[in-house]
Amino acid sequence: MDISGNTIFIPGATSGIGLALARELATRGNTVIVGGRRAEILDEIAAANPGIGTQRIDTTDPASITEAARTVLEAHPDLNVLITMAGIMRSEDWTTPSGFLDTAEATVTTNLLGPIRLIAAFIEHLRSMPDATIMTVSSGLAFAPLRVTPTYNATKAAIHMLSESLRLQLAGSSVSVLELEPPSVRTGLMPGQETSDFAMPLEDFVAEVVDLIATQPDATEIQVENVKFLRYGEARGDYDQVVATLNSRDPHGR
Repeated sequence: MDISGNTIFIPGATSGIGLALARELATRGNTVIVGGRRAEILDEIAAANPGIGTQRIDTTDPASITEAARTVLEAHPDLNVLITMAGIMRSEDWTTPSGFLDTAEATVTTNLLGPIRLIAAFIEHLRSMPDATIMTVSSGLAFAPLRVTPTYNATKAAIHMLSESLRLQLAGSSVSVLELEPPSVRTGLMPGQETSDFAMPLEDFVAEVVDLIATQPDATEIQVENVKFLRYGEARGDYDQVVATLNSRDPHGR
């Protein structure tokens, strides 16, 4: 993926990593459109960031995705990058159905079905472009589990394998698949995460991500240094220690 000259749609980018990444990509010479459910938040983003476009979209609603895709592509027929940013992370207690079932279903809908439906809505257009990118967003927790978030971990592992599989299917086409793998980052994703000493400062994370995109245009995975502890535990042979450290130090981390 080139760092500039793109038209980029980022659903789920009204806060946290998504919004910070949108702002930074806009400064790099890209046309950026952020998507979210709440019109008032989108209006605030548009007012504070005159160069960034907005689009209302609910990634849990297939009809909303279809309508948003139509609107975005009508306004931006040169769109060539889709970043499937929307995601939720909730604590669960799997010792009783009331402790996890509703949350698990909502997490699967947002974190897994959402990206699948978004890709379905844009894939034909992206394949018609001479150079296009689908950026998926998994997590370090796709590779080592946080005890309190089983479904989040599972959906992010699924996103990793979906990215790997989609890359194989699209090999030889004009569409590349780039997987962003965040570590714990200081955002409001979980209670306490914005002030966690274990979590990476948001501005540092985004700066490193953008630098990696700029310096590794042919990369398939974007891995900041902080995520490699989780990403490569099995390969290093210290997976058990990684899991133990993760669950002793970061009860609410990504």
